[in-house]
Amino acid sequence: MELFDRPDAGEKALIVHLSINESFSEDNLNEFIHLVISANVAPLLSIKGARRTPDVRYFVGKGKLEEVRQQLQETSADVVLFNHHLSPSQQRNLEQELGVRVLDRTNLILDIFAQRAQSFEGKLQVELAQLNYLSTRLIRGWTHLERQKGGIGLRGPGETQLETDRRLIAQRIRQIKSRLTKVGKQRDQGRRSRQRADVPTVSLVGYTNAGKSTLFNTLTDSSIYAADKLFATLDPTLRQLKLPDYGELVLADTVGFIQDLPHELVAAFKSTLQETIEADLLLHVVDGSSPNRHEQIHEVNKVLAEIGADKIPQIMVYNKIDRLDSVSAHIDKDETGQTKAVWLSAIKGEGIDLLLKSLSGQCHGENIRLTITLTSQQAKLRARLFEHGQILNEVVQENGDWTLDINISARFSYLLDEIQQHNEDGVH
Repeated sequence: MELFDRPDAGEKALIVHLSINESFSEDNLNEFIHLVISANVAPLLSIKGARRTPDVRYFVGKGKLEEVRQQLQETSADVVLFNHHLSPSQQRNLEQELGVRVLDRTNLILDIFAQRAQSFEGKLQVELAQLNYLSTRLIRGWTHLERQKGGIGLRGPGETQLETDRRLIAQRIRQIKSRLTKVGKQRDQGRRSRQRADVPTVSLVGYTNAGKSTLFNTLTDSSIYAADKLFATLDPTLRQLKLPDYGELVLADTVGFIQDLPHELVAAFKSTLQETIEADLLLHVVDGSSPNRHEQIHEVNKVLAEIGADKIPQIMVYNKIDRLDSVSAHIDKDETGQTKAVWLSAIKGEGIDLLLKSLSGQCHGENIRLTITLTSQQAKLRARLFEHGQILNEVVQENGDWTLDINISARFSYLLDEIQQHNEDGVH
């Protein structure tokens, strides 16, 4: 028995979307259709409806169930996808009634994650999320043995098989957690070395498909995968970013968030999201052209609170202004003069200079510009100035000394103190 049923590319699906005790949301349905397409499944038809509460047995009512059955016959769809969370018994009952596989929203998102994960860590995290989800639904595979759950004379091979599966899954979960702990320790070492070097970390966060990876590529001149798909990025990517008027930082691209992101995934990806939790600054990237941007911002902030990253300073980045009429690149500031939001287009490069300027001010504070002279014995200090500051001009004197025009953050003024101390001590 395979643990996970992964749909093949080219499958055709019926979509079921009910409004439960609320008005119909076309945007929510459109997002789910986008999810289905991102999973390489063709959505044939959306079946809509409304109920006050879900039916305990089938989630949908009998009339709607009959409509789904009829549409299955007419369209020859391979799978029925619910834009809802189904209980194990609802999923099992629907599959028995309809004779095809039935997947809920969590199933679909897990499947997309399974397709997207590239790194060793990402694949482990997806498998962990799948196993945690599956462990609550093991009974699905053994419905013909439901009567043998217990009682004298009824402790048969069915229950033994079920317990074996549960034990094997629990064992595999322990193995994955152990491996993820080792990978996490390696990630922690890299994070600690950056902290020792006093290099700030800026993490890109945002709703999925807001354009984080495109912005990341534009800022760092990289070529990581970016596509008009939900969850195009799963594995965190770190790159060094040199700011134009001084210094450097580490930029992290992370997984996008979505409405009703399954808790299994949030828990599984916690180590990946550690880059977000321990960042000095978050760039909250928003699709500025989306009519639902306020709801999407709320969903992202909800997940940030869930992982303990809600207290980290944020700069809002409203992306995709090229899709908006009469909006040009600009900066919004708060009453203290700090950058609150930057409006830009990552794909066109408009407003990138404004974002870099804001990053420099936020991460490095006020800069110090001055001219200093270093002796040949101070080569190590010269190297550190090149590492942490911007060298505007350098002249080599006849005696081998260097005269430097530098622009450096006040955060690194201790380097200037060391130079002054050297000179006072008569190091020539």
